[in-house]
Amino acid sequence: MKYLIAAISVFSFTGSLFAQSVSGSAGGPNVITTSAPFLTITPDARHAGLGEAGVASSADANAAYWNPGKLVHITSAYGGSLSYTPWLGKIVNDMDIIYLSGFYKLNNEEAVSISMKYFNMGEVFFRNDQNQSLGDYNPRDVAFDATYSRKLSENFSVGLSGRYIYSNLTGQFNSSTFDAKPGQSVAVDAGVYYTKPLQSAKLSQLSLGAVISNIGAKISYSDANNTNFLPINLRLGSAFKTELDPFNTITFLLDFNKLMVPSPPIRDQQGNIVAGKDDDRSLLSGMFGSFSDAPDGFREEMKEITTSVGVEYWYNAVFAGRLGYFNESKDKGNRKYLTVGLGFRKSNFGIDVAYLAPTNGRENALAETIRFTIMMQIPEVQSALNESVTD
Repeated sequence: MKYLIAAISVFSFTGSLFAQSVSGSAGGPNVITTSAPFLTITPDARHAGLGEAGVASSADANAAYWNPGKLVHITSAYGGSLSYTPWLGKIVNDMDIIYLSGFYKLNNEEAVSISMKYFNMGEVFFRNDQNQSLGDYNPRDVAFDATYSRKLSENFSVGLSGRYIYSNLTGQFNSSTFDAKPGQSVAVDAGVYYTKPLQSAKLSQLSLGAVISNIGAKISYSDANNTNFLPINLRLGSAFKTELDPFNTITFLLDFNKLMVPSPPIRDQQGNIVAGKDDDRSLLSGMFGSFSDAPDGFREEMKEITTSVGVEYWYNAVFAGRLGYFNESKDKGNRKYLTVGLGFRKSNFGIDVAYLAPTNGRENALAETIRFTIMMQIPEVQSALNESVTD
């Protein structure tokens, strides 16, 4: 197991650093790679069961991850959640992702949250170029977040999250080609959220959201001048909730995502760019240039957008059933999978589970594994909250 995980970890490490320099052909596979990709892995089971749609879903204890702007719309005074996700569960048993979050509603206009995301990559057995043992190491990634969310009107709110990222893939491993070191960075998320009841024969609500996440400095994993973009991501989403009758509600969700990092250019055998643009750019240039730098032009830019759709059904606000689908172009990673989930709420306690099944025959690190979240949310006492917000 150690050798298997070592191979996986080293492949992931070197792929993250060097995949963008490999030559290809315009119109073919051209996958975007970033550092710290664990930041984009869905942490909680509720949204994992919805095809990873969540920027405009109703707020819960994990709202800050999906959209810091919607956190203040949570109907509880305070609470928290713990999520567990096995990684490569079909192959190994010591890789997983743990997500811990907590929130507190200051008043009806403001809310705050803190969270931690920890990616444990298992035990790795290292050897040097002479096949001499360098000992064992446990690669890991961790991110700590703090979020502030505020209503600007009864229906519209904004939010901001600050994040510290620590990514240690190899410990202090050194070789004849490079000296490795942990990667560190800081980043922010910025989100907006709008929700409004609709006038109809049935009680319905429309919600819209937008968020840009992981805006931060590049990460370097070695002493060499080789830095890599964080997975800066633009997410746009909508949710439509309607009451079928006093006991049954259903919500339809739709999200679009696009990485705001440079697309890899196509290079010839000498390393000269023959299509696309140089991907060695500054943070702002890389972000805003990401909408027009693909080697195959607008057609390839559209392929970089992933789609998430989900349906969430609740019976009596106690039992939930969820169904979702995630789609990514075959030239940009080819992730396509169906998700299902279940939820239960009683008093202040809740539990969610989710399951993922690939639909294109490709293996997935989360295939055939059960992900779960447990949460506690304490209802707010209205008399203790400031209700001064007006439309």
